[in-house]
Amino acid sequence: MKTDAQFRTQTYTFKGRFLEFDSSTLGRLNLRIIFFSVLIIVITSSIGVLVSGCGRTPNAEKKAGTLAFSTVPVEIAIAHRQRLSVTRQFSGTLEGEEQANIVAKISERITAIKAQVGQPVKAGQVLVVLDRRGATSQYYQAQAAFINAQKTFERMRALFTEGAISQQSLDGAQTAYEVAKANFDAAKSAVELTTPIQGVVTAVNVSVGDLASPGGVLMTVARIGKMKVDFDVNETDLGSLSIGQKVQVYSEARPDVKITGNIVQLSKSAEVRSRTFQIKALFDNTPDNWFRPGMFCRVNVPVSLHNMPIVVPAIAIQSDGITSRVFIVRDGRSFLKSVQTGLTDGQFIEILDGLQERDTIITTGATSARDSGYVSIANTGRQNGD
Repeated sequence: MKTDAQFRTQTYTFKGRFLEFDSSTLGRLNLRIIFFSVLIIVITSSIGVLVSGCGRTPNAEKKAGTLAFSTVPVEIAIAHRQRLSVTRQFSGTLEGEEQANIVAKISERITAIKAQVGQPVKAGQVLVVLDRRGATSQYYQAQAAFINAQKTFERMRALFTEGAISQQSLDGAQTAYEVAKANFDAAKSAVELTTPIQGVVTAVNVSVGDLASPGGVLMTVARIGKMKVDFDVNETDLGSLSIGQKVQVYSEARPDVKITGNIVQLSKSAEVRSRTFQIKALFDNTPDNWFRPGMFCRVNVPVSLHNMPIVVPAIAIQSDGITSRVFIVRDGRSFLKSVQTGLTDGQFIEILDGLQERDTIITTGATSARDSGYVSIANTGRQNGD
């Protein structure tokens, strides 16, 4: 049986009427109130989210998407056609206008040196003497044979004049004399070394008593009133050079002394190892003949392009040593493009391939730009790299 405690009632007043509830009924009412309160809160929150979402316009979403990309401020230039005048610099070696190396033909000891550095000499003058008694010289043997043949020829000529011998006998004696003379001249030239040109001794590489080796350079004679500079160029630079073109020659030892000369020779074939072409230029030496054979020098060659190439500011080029690239601008966005470059004057650089005239390229800010990224132009009034 239920006790009185289980049927305790509570009295409530609602609109002037008295209501009585027992404890179990009150518990069920409280649970319903809590349930409906939570349900109302959830529904209210969902409605708020839906209203908020519906309130965003398409323009706002587009703006938010655009802001997700950072815009890079840049300066631009316009690719245009312009004549370039550039100066190409090469390294060269000097030699005399005419230069001869005195070399040994046989291996013998040096017995005399008849000229010193700086001494003027004449063509045919003996400069170095080798041992005439050496095993390989054959000098005295050839001399003896020559003297004997000479005497025989003179006797036969006298007999022929008297009619004692025939013309054939005289011819035989003359032939023997000429052969002996040629042999003696050859033996003599092997031990008495002469200069083939007139000039100044510019180098003496041996001393008395040294053993000369066949082919070894003993002395050098050159005409240094005019100097010749040899320098190498690649196949790209060769096309911009011509006979008679002016060059400027100077030495880093005296950079203030610069002499103007002209190209006198262009090689028609490349050197096999280096794949370069040898160029020779001739110029007048200074009054004191300061430039000397064998000196290292610099050669500046002004080159003016005859065509009107497409050029861009040199600062626009990004290069990794292999590939050159630029950023072009279209519709507010930057695009990376590979280009082939040519000559440059330091400010502008020739574009051989990859750009069209009037293309807009980035000059300042290229390091921050991205391929297909957004950019803002900061120099609307300066677009030619000025």
